[in-house]
Amino acid sequence: MMIPTIPTPDEILDKGFSRGKKQADLLRSQKIPKHLKGKRIEERRVVTSCQVIKDKLKSILDAVPEIESMHPFYQDYIDITVGVDDMKQALGGLNWAYGIITQLEKEYGAKIRKNPSEKATAIQKQAYGRIASVVNKIKPNLDFLDFAKQNLRNMPTIDFDATTIVIAGFPNVGKSTLLRQITGADPQVANYPFTTKGIQIGHTEMHWRSIQIIDTPGLLDRPVLEMNDIEMNAIVALEHLADAILFIFDASETCGFHLENQYNLLKQIEKIFSEIPVYYLFNKMDLVEDREYLNEYIDDEENSVFISAIEGEGIDEINKIIRRIKKIERNVEEEDNDDDYY
Repeated sequence: MMIPTIPTPDEILDKGFSRGKKQADLLRSQKIPKHLKGKRIEERRVVTSCQVIKDKLKSILDAVPEIESMHPFYQDYIDITVGVDDMKQALGGLNWAYGIITQLEKEYGAKIRKNPSEKATAIQKQAYGRIASVVNKIKPNLDFLDFAKQNLRNMPTIDFDATTIVIAGFPNVGKSTLLRQITGADPQVANYPFTTKGIQIGHTEMHWRSIQIIDTPGLLDRPVLEMNDIEMNAIVALEHLADAILFIFDASETCGFHLENQYNLLKQIEKIFSEIPVYYLFNKMDLVEDREYLNEYIDDEENSVFISAIEGEGIDEINKIIRRIKKIERNVEEEDNDDDYY
């Protein structure tokens, strides 16, 4: 989401009032009847200040896309990251200020014209006081938009036309490594829980089809309602984007989670996303001596692949699976209301 640089109330007022003064000063050298000159100068000062402030507010409002028109993935991403309602409230505050300043522009312009020239300066000061009061009232809104800008600057760019494969599983099971092997993408990888702090995306082409592989943050084995923001980003990706899910088991359990816990998470994902095909990838097989104990976690032999992502073993088999995956046609409007598990 492209949110522009957000000014402080003081910066908005300084720009508006300084431009107003410059425009007023231009009139001082002009030949205007004495009984009108003071009024014209102060009217120009007030009107120009209002217009400059309104232009700044409008530029912010115009730059922020309408949330309702965005893809459900982005709506949910914004909601998880900063809060859609808070975003709307902040934009509503700026819209309110725009409307009030428009009224003040008309009100005080007319008041200056109707009153004697000697009262013009006092009316202008009164106008500036009210303008400053309105702009200062939206400080919390401006602060929030600045917060949103910082937190949404790394929002992923999604190709909604591509066939999308989502990689899911516990932390440290090898998701980022697999993404790199398949697409050549180079996400940051480190041996710490929740290393993947955001959604990492890699792209490739197979048989003239665009393939988008998404590495989700590590999911914990607990109910969706108890998940943190990082985990919810993964759920959003799965819900709105996945044409298939590659669920990675750490067969060696060196990630720190037992296979039983990993299997429970898989079942939870399959229940939530029952319409999306899921493929089982048993990773780190280079560390496994006896494969028999894996059998109880294999529901479908045909959809199970044994790999070592770090060694590049099994990648050809995964690519064969990816070539078979078909894009799911989604009704975006219906998806927008599909939030039963939030």
